[in-house]
Amino acid sequence: MTFEPEQLGQSRTDLAQTLRELRKRAGLTGDRLARRCNMSQSQISKFETGKKTPKLVDVERILRALDAPADIVASVTALARIANTEWQDKRSSWRRGMEKRQTELASLEQESTELRYFLPSMITGLLATPEYVRASLSHTPGDSSKTVARKLERQAVLYDTSKAFTFVLTEQAARWAILPSSAMAVQIDRLVSLSHLPNLRMGVIPMGTVMARGPMNTFTVYDNRLTTVENFTGRMVFRDSRDVSEYLAVFTAFEQHARFGDEARALLQLWANACR
Repeated sequence: MTFEPEQLGQSRTDLAQTLRELRKRAGLTGDRLARRCNMSQSQISKFETGKKTPKLVDVERILRALDAPADIVASVTALARIANTEWQDKRSSWRRGMEKRQTELASLEQESTELRYFLPSMITGLLATPEYVRASLSHTPGDSSKTVARKLERQAVLYDTSKAFTFVLTEQAARWAILPSSAMAVQIDRLVSLSHLPNLRMGVIPMGTVMARGPMNTFTVYDNRLTTVENFTGRMVFRDSRDVSEYLAVFTAFEQHARFGDEARALLQLWANACR
């Protein structure tokens, strides 16, 4: 399935309209359809007016209740998957202020209890020293001081023991030198220090580890409900359970090849010493 980013907003409206038209074509009221789907009438109404985006499983239940033909099922489920995907481009973030994005991330972190981060190329802000954070934002336009401050404030969530964090980093992510060697040594030392937190697992994948699957993108999985995937121009947000499950499977595969605990700390210390 391919799509343009501008489809992502319109698809929610299209999905709502399509579901409403299919129900009317079947000669059902919203209440009757709700009973067939074992949903509330208000839930059906929110789906059809676009006030709430149905998950793919909800759409499948509705289509079964409507006895929709196979071609309609295929087209509407494809539309539902697009509707459950969001594109957030970096230019828009720059225009409205990068610190607002940090507030959104803080909200995601507060709402989640199990967070998994795969970092193939750089260290995430949650694990970064102030110097590393500032350097990572050096390419963004305008004054980044508020964004730096907000990123550092977010790090407090790591000490919330009601949450479980797993970070899997490649050797490249840990050693990519966006700072001078002495500052990179301090940054890697911070990874070692954070790895001792009781609710945090720090895994590293050293160069030379044999893996059939390549580290394509940075991604984060929040519980089992949402995944964000980053690239140079922005990020995708996946809410469909099948997409989230796929990223969980990929994360598990990388996790199984990572070194944790004392073995990870020994590697990190070796890399930090190489920077000194």
